[in-house]
Order: sequence, then structure tokens, then C-alpha cells
Amino acid sequence: MANSRANRSQSRKSTRGASRQHEPSHSGAGLKWYAAGVATGLFIAFMLYLVTLPAEPGSAPELAGSPTVNTPEPEYEFFEVLPNQEITVDVDPADLPKPRSAGSGKQYLLQAGSFRQAADADRRRGELLLLGLNPSVEDTRGDTGRWYRVVLGPFDSRSAMAKARSLTAQQDIDTLLIQRNSG
Repeated sequence: MANSRANRSQSRKSTRGASRQHEPSHSGAGLKWYAAGVATGLFIAFMLYLVTLPAEPGSAPELAGSPTVNTPEPEYEFFEVLPNQEITVDVDPADLPKPRSAGSGKQYLLQAGSFRQAADADRRRGELLLLGLNPSVEDTRGDTGRWYRVVLGPFDSRSAMAKARSLTAQQDIDTLLIQRNSG
């Protein structure tokens, strides 16, 4: 009897498993066909896009039998014409604008430090000399005592002053713009 029960349970298991294996799965198959259709459509659209792109001017292969077009090189006449021309301008010197530095009567200096000890001022002067600048040390006396100022300038133009200021800023040296009357 034990054998007959075991055989019955095995036959039940085998019929249950067999029926599940042969059942069609409709939801998974439809999704696969849908994805395949979308992928095919995208591939065809991409290929049509590539066909409609314009060809690059330099990428077209030259045919062996096609004649080449020789374009004449442009001729420039200004090499001969310009040296032979003369331009005369009638301007009075009074009409010309005066340079800012000459007309303003002011000098621009940069103070790169003010120290109580001369040795500290000389150290800063050495740092500025290594940057390629031309500093000077001024000895001043005031109500608070003796001070040694390290000064750059006077500068001929604002661009020269800005260049010196950027060099000092790169070395973490703060500067102070000083404006003095020349003379």
C-alpha cells in the first residue's frame, strides 16, 4: 500500500508539472514582439536619417576620370600700390589731444608696504626686485614716528601700473595706489 500511495503522489506531481510547462505565456510573448518592432522601427529611422545627411565638402571621394578644376590664384595689387601712395593730413598741433599724464600733472605710485624697521623694508624691496620691478624705500617721519615706505613708480601709463599691481598680487603683496602732484 505504501508503494501505491507513493506512485499516486508521483503521478499527481508529474501531471501538475507537465500541465504548467505546456501552458502558453501570452503576456511575455507580446512584450517581446512589441520591443522587437520598436527596435526595428528605430533602426530603419536611423538609417533613413543617415541617408538624408548632406555630404561634407572635403569628404567626397574624387573619381579617377573626373577633371580637376583649376581656380586662378587671386592677385593682390596693394603690395605695389601702397608704397607709391602718399597721404597728407592738415592738423594743427593745438587740435591734438594731450596725453593724460602730461596734462594732468599727477604721478601714480604703488606703495607695497610701510615698515617701522629698515631691515623689513629692505626685505620687501628685495622681493619686488626679484619680480622685475624697480622699488625704492622712502624714509618718512610723522606724528607716530619713523616709517620706511616701499614704493613702486612713478608709472608712465595705467597699463604699466596695472601690470605691477598684478605681479604683486600674485605674490600676496598688498599695494596701495598713491597719487601725487608732479613737480
